[in-house]
Amino acid sequence: MINVTKTFLPDQEEYLQYVRGIWERGYLTNNGPLLQQLEGQLKEYLKVDHLYFCGNGTIVLQIAIKALELKGEIITTPFSYVATSNAILWENCTPVFVDIDAATFNIDPKLIEAAITPATSAILATHVYGNPCDIEAIEAIAQKHNLKVIYDAAHAFGVTYKGKSLLSYGDLSTCSFHATKVFHTIEGGALISNHPELDRKLHLLRAFGHQGDEHYEFAGINGKNSEFHAAMGLVNLPQVPAIIQARKEVFAAYDSLLNWDILFKPTLSADIEYNYAYYPVVFPSEAVMFRVMDALKVEEIIPRRYFYPSLNTLSFMPRQIACPVSEDIAARVLSLPLYVGLPFEDIERISRIINGHLSP
Repeated sequence: MINVTKTFLPDQEEYLQYVRGIWERGYLTNNGPLLQQLEGQLKEYLKVDHLYFCGNGTIVLQIAIKALELKGEIITTPFSYVATSNAILWENCTPVFVDIDAATFNIDPKLIEAAITPATSAILATHVYGNPCDIEAIEAIAQKHNLKVIYDAAHAFGVTYKGKSLLSYGDLSTCSFHATKVFHTIEGGALISNHPELDRKLHLLRAFGHQGDEHYEFAGINGKNSEFHAAMGLVNLPQVPAIIQARKEVFAAYDSLLNWDILFKPTLSADIEYNYAYYPVVFPSEAVMFRVMDALKVEEIIPRRYFYPSLNTLSFMPRQIACPVSEDIAARVLSLPLYVGLPFEDIERISRIINGHLSP
């Protein structure tokens, strides 16, 4: 079976060397030495000053909203994973959906100002598939209206924009280190802050608001991660350039083989170094997309409808806001298998099946 992704696993013995050290120290969690080492190496790799390694990519969104003390409405994208909007709801805020740009699939900044009300406190935008949002436009709107900006950069590890890590933009950026990501710690996530004054607050928020053995400053949450997860990150981090290069080669193979007279994919932003996190293709109709999915399934090839459905259509959203571009793209997009070690002959087979089932 060829799944949409396959977790990169490093050298087992190298990982076990870290695990043996955990056994020797008996220190498994609560800001352990490996976690601190990983945070230091991530800061160095990303060239950021304030980074907090946490339990997963959803808890960091929740902590970001809490840290910035957001209330009321948060403008966000309907084309993202449900964690983005769920975090807003979980923190008792209201997601206000703004439709996406038809070329990049990111939130359309031209539509944001019309959605701003006196209750708006922030913009939470997703760098979809690791492709940067229109950062300058979003920042200008935020400054004009005194709004905070959070970037859901779950897919963006290793991406640079104008020579800087894409994670370094916004008031806060969040990243996922789930096993499916370009860089992973099995489960994990990170908060990246541009505000030194938030440093202590973020540190406490991920650990129950607990300072010392007996003092609790405020209501925090358990956003911590373990030494075992940090160990996986320490082994994987040096492999990231090779991982990205291998993914780039798979990406280029699809580019050369698929029928672009009928298919299309998102336009990558200018001034970036990309991480090749996903390979989404959009079909001419949902019916064609289903036909292709069925044909691939016969060959035990499993792509993913990512992202589907458009989040504004979910029944539990407090407001039903039409986002026709997002709804249209979500109905027709598939992410194709993309991972380190995917053989070229399988890429050829996947492309041949897709191209052979595109006719009306």
